[in-house]
Amino acid sequence: MATTPGFLTDWPWKSLGCFKVRYHYPPPSIYFVSCHKIRLIRYLLIFPFLIWRMIHNQLWISFSRYRTAKGTTRIVDRGIEFDQVDREAGWDDQIVFNGLLFYIGAMSLTGATHLPLWRLDGVVITVLLHAGPVEFLYYWLHRALHHHFLYSRYHSHHHSSIATEPITSVIHPFAEHIAYFTLFAIPMLTTILTGTASIVSFAGYITYIDLMNNMGHCNFELVPASLFSAFPPLKLLLYTPTYHSLHHTQFRTNYSLFMPLYDHLYATADESTDDLHERSLNRGDESPDVVHLTHLTTPESVYRLRLGFAYLAASPDAADGRLRLLHRLLWPVTLWTMGLTWLYGRAAFVLERHRFGDVRLQTWALPKYRIQYAMQWQKEAINSLIEDAIVEAEGKGVKVLTLGLLNQGEELNGYGEIYVRKNPGLRTKLVDGSSLAVAVVLNSIPKGTTQVAIRGTPALFKVASALAQSLCQRGLQVRHKKNSKQLELLVYNN
Repeated sequence: MATTPGFLTDWPWKSLGCFKVRYHYPPPSIYFVSCHKIRLIRYLLIFPFLIWRMIHNQLWISFSRYRTAKGTTRIVDRGIEFDQVDREAGWDDQIVFNGLLFYIGAMSLTGATHLPLWRLDGVVITVLLHAGPVEFLYYWLHRALHHHFLYSRYHSHHHSSIATEPITSVIHPFAEHIAYFTLFAIPMLTTILTGTASIVSFAGYITYIDLMNNMGHCNFELVPASLFSAFPPLKLLLYTPTYHSLHHTQFRTNYSLFMPLYDHLYATADESTDDLHERSLNRGDESPDVVHLTHLTTPESVYRLRLGFAYLAASPDAADGRLRLLHRLLWPVTLWTMGLTWLYGRAAFVLERHRFGDVRLQTWALPKYRIQYAMQWQKEAINSLIEDAIVEAEGKGVKVLTLGLLNQGEELNGYGEIYVRKNPGLRTKLVDGSSLAVAVVLNSIPKGTTQVAIRGTPALFKVASALAQSLCQRGLQVRHKKNSKQLELLVYNN
């Protein structure tokens, strides 16, 4: 939210939540009856194009998070906060908004009803109008939005994200998106009015805008320096993630949309752009201090990773009909990911990386599913993967490695003991999570408790023993009952 929200900050459908897609489903085009079949076909093309935009954006989201987790060529050494994730959850609002405007334009503009597939003159006009009026007007609009009056009411919402992601590019108040669409409509309306519009010029232009927006807000550099060395004028025509990242950290430089030309014309180009671009490209992987080693759970769990869908990651794993339907629709993709896991899953991969003060933390995941941990013939392979991850962490100078979920167990590896025996010179500390579990339980016991009954199976013996020892040290009476399949605590007060 902006510092002091202004007029038209919220989207009109904010209260609808995920039901905002009802604006497009079923596609409004099916309600528009025309005696011309071509006109009906043009209407029907809008909805698939909106789906393509969502897929395109999601691909950038997943790719960016994978590269950010990998760590190489990273620009801003800062993690993504939870409030940023929540703030950017509505990245599809602008697609819903643009889609409604496309339908209105298709209904009201005569030249928009019989568009050919391709016209060269329309594509040329679109390119020239974008490079000229659109980029020029955007530059001055962007500078105006940094005036304290507009910045506090609107643009500060976008700049709340310092470490940007591709979807950060479209996180603006509703009023800003109205202004942006007005600018981007200049080439499209011009080609319609001149009779040079085509499906390719429309779809290609919007896809170009999405592509450049997503690329420019990645928190890693992917544009090679050799490209500018081979053709130096390209620096004025193509911005980079580094170029726009400086705008989010310096605020008063690099205002241009996609072409730095106007920053150079009006002396607002950041002087450190080239140096930061070079340093980001040469940045290697950093060594973490702490690694948490986890694994996949169900086949659908890949969608709940940071690489997946924020909506699913934030939803409870309850019996939701919409989630079940989505899982069925995505089943071909799920099978594909499972196949890749089984064929190429020979090492742990970096899932997330965070920084708390001076401590660098990473989450690594084994390409193994929960069901595989129950297979006796898979245990040797799983232990081999865990040991390889430990050896890799040792080589990177990791101080602590925690074995999460099913990667630690008495039957599997003796709570990690077998790795210590096989690697007697191991400097990395192995932790199985028992201490943390005990600490959480101890802090949840209310004051005044005098007796505690622990119920659990032998599989929970290690946690139960550590818990009982800690309780006894506090002067509490502890009793143990075995008739339970999970660890339970019964507390008694005077």
